[in-house]
Amino acid sequence: MLRKQFADLQSACAFAEAIVATVREPLVVLDQDLRVIAASRSFYRTFNVDPGETEGRLLYELGNGEWDIPKLRSLLEKILPEHGVTAAGEIEAYEVEHDFPDIGQRTMLLNARKVFYEAGSRTNILLGIEDVTEKRILEREKDELLRQKDVLLDELRHRVANSLQIIASIIMMKARKVESEETRRHLEDAHQRVMSVAVVQEHLHAIAPGVLVQLGPYLSKLCEALAHSMIGDDRSISLKVCGEGGSATCRDAESLGLIVTELVINCLKHAFNDDTKDGQITVAFDVAGTDWKLSIADNGIGKPDGVFAQPKTGLGTGIVKALAKQLGAQVVTSSGPQGTTVTVTHATFAANEIRAA
Repeated sequence: MLRKQFADLQSACAFAEAIVATVREPLVVLDQDLRVIAASRSFYRTFNVDPGETEGRLLYELGNGEWDIPKLRSLLEKILPEHGVTAAGEIEAYEVEHDFPDIGQRTMLLNARKVFYEAGSRTNILLGIEDVTEKRILEREKDELLRQKDVLLDELRHRVANSLQIIASIIMMKARKVESEETRRHLEDAHQRVMSVAVVQEHLHAIAPGVLVQLGPYLSKLCEALAHSMIGDDRSISLKVCGEGGSATCRDAESLGLIVTELVINCLKHAFNDDTKDGQITVAFDVAGTDWKLSIADNGIGKPDGVFAQPKTGLGTGIVKALAKQLGAQVVTSSGPQGTTVTVTHATFAANEIRAA
């Protein structure tokens, strides 16, 4: 279509010059000897060069030689595959940094294409130059802000962990001094919940910000800490972790850790009695794509079906359901003579269970 419309060379040249003049990014047209045939207005404006001192000169001689950039020279003279050039003679987003005397340090993305003509062996090179200096400065500033945020978050986590330990100690001191058995029980319950949050925070604190948490090792360490702090030597109860593992963000891992801690505490308080022998609590986490299922099972005395091992309005129930809702998951409890199992299921697992029912 364009060939028919611009049958004569003069019209085609005028059209090409109009395109070069109007493009927004700096654009230079070079001959096969790398002399400047034409350049866009944005090139002259961005790099503070004069058209009269540009056209007809070698690119490397422009100004006071500031365009004699080794990387640019290698790129244009060789046009080799190692520079990311295709067989058609194209260069995409090749980044170059250079300090220009008049405009200072600049970071540029170079895009070049060879133009071949049917008649003769003459070729031209179109060189597009995207000035990304401000973009790179903003990226570095963003990275620095993120680094500072990570430092502040690290300090905040450290302070939170210390504060939780202090609060737990104060609660336990009060629990030892009160005479009311009911008050002591409530204080001990509060102490356990504060400690559960502290344990979760402690294990997440060792993970670098932004890194996905490997749930297998995380839940294993968490349950080891829970067993050490909450299962005395006088109780014949074991706590183990199994399943396929998987990974999660720190936020989701924290929610899962709190759910596990709350349900393990619940098992220790309600699933077993003084006569229990070989009690066992099993924490399992299984993954299928982006879907997962967390289950906490015990072989204790069991409860009637549908009962969440304590009254439905209990604090433990509310905590687990609220955390599960944040994760977009459902909580289901089954209980019988062999013990109680609480499952927290997300997406496909839950849908499959509903269809099976």
